[in-house]
Amino acid sequence: EVQLVESGGGLVQAGGSLRLSCVASGFTFNGYTIGWFRQAPGKERERVSCISFSDDTTHYADSAKGRFTISSDDANNTVWLQMNSLKPDDTAVYYCAAGYGSSWRCYYGMEYWGKGTTVTVSS
Repeated sequence: EVQLVESGGGLVQAGGSLRLSCVASGFTFNGYTIGWFRQAPGKERERVSCISFSDDTTHYADSAKGRFTISSDDANNTVWLQMNSLKPDDTAVYYCAAGYGSSWRCYYGMEYWGKGTTVTVSS
């Protein structure tokens, strides 16, 4: 059974940092694309960043470029999202997702989703 478990969310002041973790089980990263998505209250879910173990690429939304970094520990089936210079607009539930295939998964549909971790950035 595929499971994705997020952690690392919390309350932080604007300008601060958080590191989100996604631990995957039930599959190995080889051939998969793993992504972070977020959904703010009253807004649609949006893509934040993806890392593809299929085509060895990383992708960032414009809102994340220069502030967020996605990385992985393949041996431990973990993907992190380091978030720096956080802004109140980053407040959302952050979800880890996975899909078999190249980075197109990041844009056109993931197969598996975690339950999310909440990030709140105060001004």
